[in-house]
Amino acid sequence: MRFAVIGLDHRHIYHMVGGLLEAGATCAGYDPASSDPRVLEGFRERYPTLLPVSDRRRLMEDPSVDVILSAAVPCDRAGIAVEAMGHGKDVMVDKPGVTSLDQLAAVERAVAETRRIFSICFSERFIVPATLVAEKIIRDGTIGRVVQTLGMGPHRLNRAIRPSWFFDARAYGGILCDIASHQIDQFLHFTGSTDASVVTSSVGHFGSQDLPDFEDFGEILLRSPEANGYVRVDWFTADGLPTWGDGRLFILGTEGSIELRKYVDPAGRSGTDHVILVDRNGTRHIDASSEPLTYFHNFVADVRDRSQTAMRQDHVFAVCRLALEAQAQAARLRLPPANALQDNASP
Repeated sequence: MRFAVIGLDHRHIYHMVGGLLEAGATCAGYDPASSDPRVLEGFRERYPTLLPVSDRRRLMEDPSVDVILSAAVPCDRAGIAVEAMGHGKDVMVDKPGVTSLDQLAAVERAVAETRRIFSICFSERFIVPATLVAEKIIRDGTIGRVVQTLGMGPHRLNRAIRPSWFFDARAYGGILCDIASHQIDQFLHFTGSTDASVVTSSVGHFGSQDLPDFEDFGEILLRSPEANGYVRVDWFTADGLPTWGDGRLFILGTEGSIELRKYVDPAGRSGTDHVILVDRNGTRHIDASSEPLTYFHNFVADVRDRSQTAMRQDHVFAVCRLALEAQAQAARLRLPPANALQDNASP
């Protein structure tokens, strides 16, 4: 399988390219256009010789290219995907794959008309070995029927290295459209839900006062016929944490529970991918860091076999729709000034 890269605007492109190369695919070229020179520089440092440079039109029209890979500015990803599918190519994009319902409708039409694959690399599931171990535990029936997930996606802001589009909701779609798509994906996947409804959602800005319109907090309550789910995402990871965020997923079953501490154990064990299982036999910690990843290998097979083993197409669209609906109906939260809290404190 040969792929080309169009959209070097987010660092997630690094693991997307790396995953496909590791799965045996070949890069046919990349378009160096980028809104962030630092992303392009990092890309070239990681892949100095493997990837020849080309331009967008030539890559789109190259009949030997099977897949277009993109981590463009979020609002541009759907357009790139629709164009690529029109040229007979499958697509893998970074999340969020779309930033509006109109974009989602356009992508759905393109998939229906071309029969191409539109896949979103939900990295908080697909490149986290702990999620694969949790999936096996659930499939074995160890914790019974899953009835609720609680997903938390805190991130470090790293404001100094963010491009201007990062703070423009028209470009990134809003915090629930963007970050929370990860947790929505996990809710549907781990509860076995094909769809859900947004019971309530909210967004807020509680950080730097010079960015009053930037959403740095969001939450969603989801409900499906199978289970309930709560999502909390934010940009408040403190500098003292040794990684970009303490991402966690709690999965409640009728006979036990699973906690995933994906990236760090702040007060204990070293490394990543900690799985904490509680069932009828007791409690145990599982080091999931060596569990082989499967998404990129499955995606390559899907391109070859016209199958849906990496991720169902209807699942992709359900995640997009729920994220957009949660964003659209979200209540806007604002904290009172700090001095108001101090004034109300007990003497």
